[in-house]
Amino acid sequence: MLNENIHILVAEDEEELREYLVEYLQLFFKYVHSAKCGQEAYKIYLEKKPAIILSDINMPNMDGLSMISLIRQRDEQTKIIVMSAYSDKEKLLSAIELNLITYLVKPIKLETLKEIILNTVESINATSNKIYLHENIYWDRDKHALFNGAKQIILKDKESMLMELLCTKVNSAFSTENIFYKLYQNSEKEYSEYAITSLVKRLRTKLPKNSIQNEYGSGYKITLH
Repeated sequence: MLNENIHILVAEDEEELREYLVEYLQLFFKYVHSAKCGQEAYKIYLEKKPAIILSDINMPNMDGLSMISLIRQRDEQTKIIVMSAYSDKEKLLSAIELNLITYLVKPIKLETLKEIILNTVESINATSNKIYLHENIYWDRDKHALFNGAKQIILKDKESMLMELLCTKVNSAFSTENIFYKLYQNSEKEYSEYAITSLVKRLRTKLPKNSIQNEYGSGYKITLH
């Protein structure tokens, strides 16, 4: 699923690699920005406030670590991943205080990048009070409610309870048994798989397509990627 809420910025002075990374990340994100130097990247950061930044260390005008230092003076929330050559490892030691997610050694392995990026997205969603299912549709953890923009989507009690449960671990499956006993823990009602599958079916009609997926052998999960 294409992420339509998180902005990501690629800062890389090597044009071919920059375009390659942008094209790849567009498979996962609707909003992918790019910069060819640290100065340009910092300007885009101020304008777009990307949640994730993928940055090279050695760039003209302003190197990656200087750019990241400026960002860290403003916030500690932006998730930053740096790219480097083996020869840059000494520089990375000085970047420990910059609160980086990790670093990737060039040449970049796409499977490694994908795993790190998706884990980062999951981390962002886990700490956010709003979990976006679509561009304007989100679950508000604080209000325990589903919204389309400013308008609340009305859910029945069990639908709301199911939504809240699934959103506690986005992209992780809950078995029908687990769901049943969480939702009916204070009830004497006997376990019924049909009760849960029917509940999921009703909830799905109020959500964007494919928001709830059935993972074979595991159960149901909210999927954001």
